[in-house]
Amino acid sequence: MKFSDTTLIMGILNVTPDSFSDGGKFNNISSALEQAKLLISQGADIIDIGGQSTRPGHEEISLEEELQRVIPIIEKISKELNCLISVDTYRHEVAEAAIIAGAHIINDVWGLQRDNGEMAKVAAKYDVDVIVMHNQNTKDYPEDIILCIKKFFKKTFQIAEENGINPNKLIIDPGIGFGKGYCENIEVLNRLDELNGIAPILLGVSKKGFIGKDLNLTPAERVEGTIAVNILGISKGAKIIRVHNVYEHKKAISIADKIINFKKNI
Repeated sequence: MKFSDTTLIMGILNVTPDSFSDGGKFNNISSALEQAKLLISQGADIIDIGGQSTRPGHEEISLEEELQRVIPIIEKISKELNCLISVDTYRHEVAEAAIIAGAHIINDVWGLQRDNGEMAKVAAKYDVDVIVMHNQNTKDYPEDIILCIKKFFKKTFQIAEENGINPNKLIIDPGIGFGKGYCENIEVLNRLDELNGIAPILLGVSKKGFIGKDLNLTPAERVEGTIAVNILGISKGAKIIRVHNVYEHKKAISIADKIINFKKNI
C-alpha cells in the first residue's frame, strides 16, 4: 500500500446482524454493494468488510457462517467496483478465501498471534498487506501501556518474519477499545506518536464507547467526537482512519492534512 501526505480513509462495511453501529443493515449482497458504492463515492480509499462482530459481548459465529456472510459480498464488490478491499477477520481460512474472492488486505484484530502462525502463512503466500491490531484478553497492564503495545508488535513482527512476510506489508493498529478501559484508550491516543516508526498506523475509533462516555452519547450521536479524535490521531501520525461516516471525514481530513503538512510544502 502506498502512503503520502494524504490520509487514507477505510470505510466500514459490517455484514453482521449485531455490530454496535450498523448491525443488520448490510447483510445481503445487494445492500452491501450499494453501501460500498456509497462509501467510495464519498471518498473511501478502502472498503473493510467484516462478518464477525468484535464488539464487547459479541457472540462468536462458526467458520462456515462467517464464510457465508463475507465471501459472496467480497466477490460481488471486487467484480463491480474498482477499490481496495480489506477483510476484517482473525480466521486464516476466511482470510484466504477472501483473498481468492478479490480482497487485497487482511485486517487481523489479533495481530497474527491467535492461530499459531496460520494467518501469517496466508499473508505471506499471497503477499498482501496486513493490518495487525494490538489486542489482549484483559485490561491489565503490568508496565507502561505503550511499552506493552510495542512488545506486542515486536512479537507480531517476529511471527511475520518467521513466516516470510515482507515487513513493509505490515500496518499497525493500537487497538482502541480492545483490551483497554476508558483511561487506557485516552492515554494511547494521547501518546499515539510514540508508535511512529514501527509501521504505518491505522486508527479505528469510529463511534466507540469512550467517545460517548462523558456526554452520554449513543453510537449515532458520536460522529463529531469521532472526527475530533481522528484529527488528533492524524496530527500524531495516523496514516489510515477506519470510519463509518466517510463523507464527513473526507471533508474534515482534507483540511487537517493541509494544515498538518503545510511546512512540508513551503
